[in-house]
Amino acid sequence: MLSRTLPALFALATTLSAATAPVDYVRDVKPILAQTCYKCHGPSQQKGGLRADTAAFLREGGDAGTALKPGDSKASIMVQAILGTHDDISRMPYKKPPLSDAQVAIIRAWIDQGAIAPANEEPAKDIHWAFVPPEAPTAPKVARTDWSRNPIDTFILARLEKEKIAPAPEADGVTLLRRVSLDLTGLPPTPPEVAAFESDSIRNPQSAIPNLIERLLASPHYGERWARPWLDVARYADSNGYSIDAPRQIWKYRDWVVNALNRDLPYDQFVIEQLAGDLLPNATAEQKTATGFNRNTQINQEGGIDPEQFRIESELDRVSTFGTAFLGLTVGCAQCHDHKFDPIKQREFYQLYAFFNNTVEDGHGKNTPGGTISFAADKNDSPTNSAAEVEEARLAVERHMNTHGSEAAKWMAALTVEERGKLRPNALKSAVEIPWEKQDFAQRRAVFRAARRDDSEFTTADGKLAALERNEARRVTTLVMSELPQPRDSFLFIKGDFTRRGEPVTPGTPKILPPLATPPDRTPNRLDLAKWLFDPAHPLTAR
Repeated sequence: MLSRTLPALFALATTLSAATAPVDYVRDVKPILAQTCYKCHGPSQQKGGLRADTAAFLREGGDAGTALKPGDSKASIMVQAILGTHDDISRMPYKKPPLSDAQVAIIRAWIDQGAIAPANEEPAKDIHWAFVPPEAPTAPKVARTDWSRNPIDTFILARLEKEKIAPAPEADGVTLLRRVSLDLTGLPPTPPEVAAFESDSIRNPQSAIPNLIERLLASPHYGERWARPWLDVARYADSNGYSIDAPRQIWKYRDWVVNALNRDLPYDQFVIEQLAGDLLPNATAEQKTATGFNRNTQINQEGGIDPEQFRIESELDRVSTFGTAFLGLTVGCAQCHDHKFDPIKQREFYQLYAFFNNTVEDGHGKNTPGGTISFAADKNDSPTNSAAEVEEARLAVERHMNTHGSEAAKWMAALTVEERGKLRPNALKSAVEIPWEKQDFAQRRAVFRAARRDDSEFTTADGKLAALERNEARRVTTLVMSELPQPRDSFLFIKGDFTRRGEPVTPGTPKILPPLATPPDRTPNRLDLAKWLFDPAHPLTAR
């Protein structure tokens, strides 16, 4: 009996104490309101027309009138709603657990004492912590001072001490080697690497791990390992997607990412070159190659499609990827309507779209001038033979075929229908259907290989040409971004439908984020957008 009575007596004592002691609005009342009332009566929504995040709003009241009557809690609608005694208003908070007796007592005492609150009280800001610029936190104090090796360790240790958990013992050297190797290169250490590390640990116990990390960071496998998650973000693919899924040549962008990581390119340059390398002053081929980031969209090459539709689909994809990769936001949700959770309006989505709606390309992925760049393959891409060597060998083969063309023509004419049907490869099969005098070099070469196996002069010349061709220095192309000289007009699409144009829009950024520095003499472009990400006040890029 006593065990059931004591809690009730304690609650009664707490309630009486709260009712008689002076109540501080900021310290005692506002936390209760924030916890139980702001969701329905705060800055984002005001059910019943009531807003409760300042005392002034409570005095102003809502549809049912003023929420509180200073000096008389019993007559205050706010208290009646909390207790569930109002004739027309259900108990609050609605469909949630009721306030405790102690919480009710604090609110009633505050009202009875005059509902005193600061005159300069600011309304609550309905802003997620991610939109607040980060500040360097103060390292917590910890009891153990010999464990932490850097400030991050201090935060970990503070939580461990709070939970009364001792840090785990340090792993042995070989385990650390395996962990670091897998993390930095994605590969386990080889037996010789294990032996070398163990030897270094004996000779230089203090520097063995730092030396290991430096060696792994210098490995080309470091860039390969860490390029993989970024290429996923960039939706990298070696084919165009959709049903045809034809191959595309954009591996130079993949290599750019790997090399950028291996040469420790600063993050701002890493981002700016991918978003707008083509717009940098005196942009290099490498900086243009980086813009392949935005050319990784799917390309529809099917027949009967609307090219403009799929051009726009590509631009919309670039906006969504920009938000995901650089802002950490699902801005794509605002393509059809205002974002349901984040403070992004549909108009703001299309203001971002306007930055990208100026790319030189068409909906079929036929690379119009400016949509690709071409440059000589380096020695790692293809062994090099000079174009002059290849052309000289080609002319030798061509002269021989021209001299002995009549024999090849006779061989073709003598073929029966059955023999023609058995010819392989298909290039030869189609070539013999064309008169000798109308055949191009490749067709004549295919015919000659079949009609003259016993022609040693041709076999020698053809073999030399084939060897040179296999080692020919070829030109490499890759998809890049390039701007039209005159920007396209951009519009908001009603419900995201490109056939339903809404109001016109110009390039701009969401209002929740720092303002874009607008150039005085021109419309802002992708380069301005890329630099905006690194505004010191930008809260998202830093995170």
